[in-house]
Amino acid sequence: MTFLQRHAYGIGCGIASVLWPFFRRRRRTAVENILRCGVAGDEAEARRIARQSWRHFAGHVAEALCVPGVVTRENWREHIDVGEAPAETVKLLLDSPETPILLVSSHHGVWEAATNVLSFARPMIAVARVMNNRLLAGWMKKYHFRGPVTVIDKNHGFTPDVLRRWTDECAAMTILMDQHTGRGALLKFLGRPARTFTSAARLAMRSGCPIVVGSFVRIAPYRYRLVGGEPLVFGMKDDRLACTQTLNDRLGEAIRRYPEQYLWFHRRWRDD
Repeated sequence: MTFLQRHAYGIGCGIASVLWPFFRRRRRTAVENILRCGVAGDEAEARRIARQSWRHFAGHVAEALCVPGVVTRENWREHIDVGEAPAETVKLLLDSPETPILLVSSHHGVWEAATNVLSFARPMIAVARVMNNRLLAGWMKKYHFRGPVTVIDKNHGFTPDVLRRWTDECAAMTILMDQHTGRGALLKFLGRPARTFTSAARLAMRSGCPIVVGSFVRIAPYRYRLVGGEPLVFGMKDDRLACTQTLNDRLGEAIRRYPEQYLWFHRRWRDD
């Protein structure tokens, strides 16, 4: 690895530490979120987690940009730790290219870097916000993502063409479902009321495809651990809100295990 690749995470963390004092509102939001979710018992611990979360976010983005130069089709399995994950989950995600799946996660761990690495295991369709600037969007597509990754604009929804491609290619449909939405169902996320997209549950109920829920967390440079439980399968007769709450609960369990790697400083909770 080059010097930049080897130290990308640390460089990102260092830049974040310098900028941290200037983002007073973000600091206040993060500390309040951590305390109200019961992740920390006192304000000093909440401030520590908030600062580390801020540093991790910048470090993760910096490292993710270097992943294409470090992770290859020959060595990608060396960069994933699945020792704590259920065998069925690992099989579905990494060794079942004939089965389309839903991969439900949150802004926790290394969501960007993991997409890059997993694209070597199977085709990936990532539901994300597409950059408005065409030059920036083109740069992201060329240099940021690696492998057969298709990014669809979350504002356009699951069109018939996208769904057809998902099943035909047996891809992993990746959804980050911890973003605020004014039109979502009011459910609990980390114990607090939060408007939540139900699209992941509805898609799973309609398709019958298995769901892998959880996160990849960073445990070493370019090495990421899968944190999650057994796969889930929802049917047409299941309750949509109950299914969505189950997804929220699974995500919350992973976040509580590694709170320093969650994006606490975004305004997830606006309804309590």
